[in-house]
Amino acid sequence: MIKYYSKSERILQELPDLVSNCWVNISPPFSQEELEELAGRLVIPIDFLTDSLDIDERSRYEREEDIRLIVLNTPILNEVEDEIEATYITVPIGIILTPDNIITITSFDNPVLDFFLENKVKNFNPMNKALFTLQIFEQNVFRFLTCLKKLNLKRNLIEKELYDSSRSKELKQLLSIEKSLVYFVTSLSSNELLKMKMKRADLLHIREREEQTDLFEDIIIDNSQALEMANTYTKILQSTMESSASIISNNLNIVIQRLTLITIILMVPTLVASFFGMNMPTGLEDSNHAFYWIIFVSVLLTLILVWIFRRKRMI
Repeated sequence: MIKYYSKSERILQELPDLVSNCWVNISPPFSQEELEELAGRLVIPIDFLTDSLDIDERSRYEREEDIRLIVLNTPILNEVEDEIEATYITVPIGIILTPDNIITITSFDNPVLDFFLENKVKNFNPMNKALFTLQIFEQNVFRFLTCLKKLNLKRNLIEKELYDSSRSKELKQLLSIEKSLVYFVTSLSSNELLKMKMKRADLLHIREREEQTDLFEDIIIDNSQALEMANTYTKILQSTMESSASIISNNLNIVIQRLTLITIILMVPTLVASFFGMNMPTGLEDSNHAFYWIIFVSVLLTLILVWIFRRKRMI
């Protein structure tokens, strides 16, 4: 669906149709015909709209005369309900700057844009396209940082359960987090490279605006911090998974060892009973206490065997 917004007196208003200096937001559902019609009205290449819908599109910018396209990757919650799938994935947001309007397009409902649609971002105005773009960058970095903190908290909780468990469920959950972190590292690296190129080329024409230049530099620093956090969490998670696999293997070995010792201990009474149960003279055929002697010998040998195992710290 294609919607048009403008801001007046700090209130974001939805407009019935396209006007100059408004924000055009394109979010699902929409059709190819709607995109082609909008591209014709705004006189922009249709590729600028369709490229932003490709989930594998990398972060980049492109110019065509006075129209600029910026593709930025952002994290969203994975809708696929599978314990081995990534908790979060990254998808592109397309930001198109024309002389009269700013256009955002995404193929998924996006929390970053929802902040603006719900008017939760202070001092944003679609008429100031450069500042609006920087604020999208800023909220996108904050979204990465929030998701990273949630993933790290989830990892800590799973890790506590994992040390007392020999199940593979927790390892699958850690694998899901690891996949999310891989997406994050890749996207944050791509976003950082994009911002550095934009700053060097002055794509937003803010070189003479000190406040916006400082904001852009702060966003680049925050992006680098998020990337460093993602790399750190990835290394910690890999170490945790390796340690957890070793712990699970060790716990399994202990269980097997105990079962083996129990089998050996129970084999002694069976062996004694089998020996005295054979059809051959044992000297106890006429004894009224033969049964009790057999029980006594079985218990005695069993206790001796248990004492030997305990002395060797095997049980």
